[in-house]
Amino acid sequence: MAINLTKGGSINLTKADPALQSLRLGLGWDVASNQPAMDIDCCAFICKYNAQQQPKLVSDTHFVFYNNLSCPQSAVVHQGDNRTGDGDNDDEVINIELNKVIASAEEISLFVTIHNQDGRGFGNVNNCYIKLYNNQSGALIAEYNLTNEFSSETALQVGSLVKENGQWVFHAVGAGYQLGLGDIVAGYQ
Repeated sequence: MAINLTKGGSINLTKADPALQSLRLGLGWDVASNQPAMDIDCCAFICKYNAQQQPKLVSDTHFVFYNNLSCPQSAVVHQGDNRTGDGDNDDEVINIELNKVIASAEEISLFVTIHNQDGRGFGNVNNCYIKLYNNQSGALIAEYNLTNEFSSETALQVGSLVKENGQWVFHAVGAGYQLGLGDIVAGYQ
């Protein structure tokens, strides 16, 4: 049974399924009526913690997005850019192989950003969600619906996979920003 996460919620993936090794993150959205198409993107930052316990990229190649579809270990693989949200089911997908994640990684931060340069925020989007699946069985593990709470924001940290005492835990972060993707990347370097 899937858990419907809200901001601040979490699920210990390892405790829920000790055999779980393969995850699929699905992003879906529909553009609000009478709005032009919107390009919304998902991305992942594979991080270790610095001395101040802040997540920082393991390396520049550990930022996975539409222009870098895979990290060097192929642990996190983006399945390609959907620029309109058209179609059924998940519009963008990132596959995560937990057993391939580089040993120094302590967190995988997951973001959704609006690529359009016209200033429209998530308030112009309907039915926007992130779903986390068991990629082996196809079962839905958790769902995080993005609400109107982020109407003017153009970027959102939806969650993080955090390694805690050797176990992977998904935290629904729900932090919105009025920033571009480049600004967010700079914060992880």
